[in-house]
Amino acid sequence: MNRILAAMLGCALAVPTAGAQETISLTVGSSHPKAIPWVGMIETHFMAETDRILAETGNYEIDWQQAFGGQLYGTSETLTAVRDGITDIGWVFSYLEAARMPLSQVTAHTPFSTSDPVTQLNVMRSLYEDIPAFREEWEQHNLVMLGMTASDNYDVYTKEPISSLDDLEGMKLSVAGPLANWLRGIGANAVDGALTSFYTDIQTGVSDGVVIVALGALPARLYEVAPYITRVRIGTVFSGGVAINATRWETLPEEVQQAMAEAGEFYSRAHAQDLVDREESAMEKMQELGADQDPPVTVSTLPADEREQWAQDLPDLAGEWAADAEQRGAPGQEFLEAYMDGLRERGEEPLRAWDQTD
Repeated sequence: MNRILAAMLGCALAVPTAGAQETISLTVGSSHPKAIPWVGMIETHFMAETDRILAETGNYEIDWQQAFGGQLYGTSETLTAVRDGITDIGWVFSYLEAARMPLSQVTAHTPFSTSDPVTQLNVMRSLYEDIPAFREEWEQHNLVMLGMTASDNYDVYTKEPISSLDDLEGMKLSVAGPLANWLRGIGANAVDGALTSFYTDIQTGVSDGVVIVALGALPARLYEVAPYITRVRIGTVFSGGVAINATRWETLPEEVQQAMAEAGEFYSRAHAQDLVDREESAMEKMQELGADQDPPVTVSTLPADEREQWAQDLPDLAGEWAADAEQRGAPGQEFLEAYMDGLRERGEEPLRAWDQTD
């Protein structure tokens, strides 16, 4: 009997038992609040999808320490905050980093090329995979890209109505970073700023309006101080992405890395489609909320010939950018041509052929 009990005990000890679930603490932050759609979706899509994937095995779970809305750093510090580990994961606002991330600026220097963020992010993801210099631009700053972000279409919001390019002459318009180039040649003056400062700038007279996207203007309530919305559809831009500190990334188990990589791609796809789905509803919502203010929110469309004139009156923004990128050691012209070709291959018809010079 003792031998039978011993054998039974031995068999029981030989049966593998489930390992204890490991909890990994990660800080995730942003300079902007979760009311901004692409920031809110970090929680609802990237974090939630990571949790869902990890729950399939149960080996790991993430204890997310949230620090959104500028709790840890401001708009101008998004790259350094992730690079230096102030946050483990954060949204990096790449188009405010022209000096350190030149290739990431290509869309800011090719306005009127595409109004479709889904197509644009598909092209940018392809370039990230195919052109090593683009990936290196992120990795050299101790960043691992997880998910890309874009914008919806840029329009003009002003204190006074706009019906033609002539009406923009002498106006002071708030813009973010390199988007100031979009005002060159049309007589308007750029006032540097960010979404977090635009409302006050317009309210206090620092600027007469703003070049902004609907999904940024709605939660920031910019229609309250700039009620005349002129649909220009200057285009969408690659704005950056959700990245993780590379040093922290290397400490994570492979299963967690894979889950985050998959969640990042899911976030990018969902974010791009969300931009398409919500742009018009955001425009309608601003008209609804601003119907009773004085003056009420009014939406108009810049005539097609005026829009064409805007595109053609701009200097060679893309050529200037490509030359500057080359001086910084980046393949600017190659990247520009690859970007424009990528758009055309996916059915886009840029209003101006930025990669072709006379």
